[in-house]
Amino acid sequence: MVPEVVGLGRRASAVEKAFDELLKKKLSRVAKLAVPDLPRGAGKARGLFVFFADFGRIFVSREAWLGGQRRMADDDAAPSRSYLKVEEAYIVLGREPQAGEAVVDLGAAPGGWSYSAAKRGAQVVAIDNGPLKGGALDHPLITHRLEDAFRFQPPPGVTYDWLFCDLVEEPHHVMQNIVAPWLANGWCRRFVINLKFGHVDALGLLGEVRAAGSPFADHAPGFHVRHLYHDREEFTLVGERRA
Repeated sequence: MVPEVVGLGRRASAVEKAFDELLKKKLSRVAKLAVPDLPRGAGKARGLFVFFADFGRIFVSREAWLGGQRRMADDDAAPSRSYLKVEEAYIVLGREPQAGEAVVDLGAAPGGWSYSAAKRGAQVVAIDNGPLKGGALDHPLITHRLEDAFRFQPPPGVTYDWLFCDLVEEPHHVMQNIVAPWLANGWCRRFVINLKFGHVDALGLLGEVRAAGSPFADHAPGFHVRHLYHDREEFTLVGERRA
């Protein structure tokens, strides 16, 4: 990842503010349609896109292809920095939890991913022997169960709309004991899963994930694997289980 130029973000914000004021004066109707946020999801988008490469150099385009890393805005109530990872993962998948959907978060503590789903109105079961904090603590839509994430299974006949998993565990252990049974048994419809590669061969792990016969390839053939802006030594995998 290329380091950001110090102070360039403030410069971009100042230019954005000045441009917005000028647009309101000159083209008020267009200004009403203008939004500063990038569109959600991946793919081709139309608009006015300005990329600051340096203080004296910018690139301007009327079209952009979205699908790369995206820096997300923090939330003061989020219990941890990991909240930003799942927020970015939604953009890769092109959808996010909806009100009334059921989410299971394996290894939830301190609750960043659970809080992200609950703030959208989803019902969350947070599985972790550790405590929840911040906005996840005592949230009315989050049920905290003090259980081992590797041993938890849904009740018979129950399918969760979303499986979240961001465990600090050896990735093959996660693949074999969480990913494989959850996808093979159809216990979830969609998933956001992080696999840590800090102590394994990262390229080798990536090859295993994509190889024929992996639980992802077998049960979610359209899955995506990314190293997100907010990831560290980990891959994020998102997808939908094949019905």
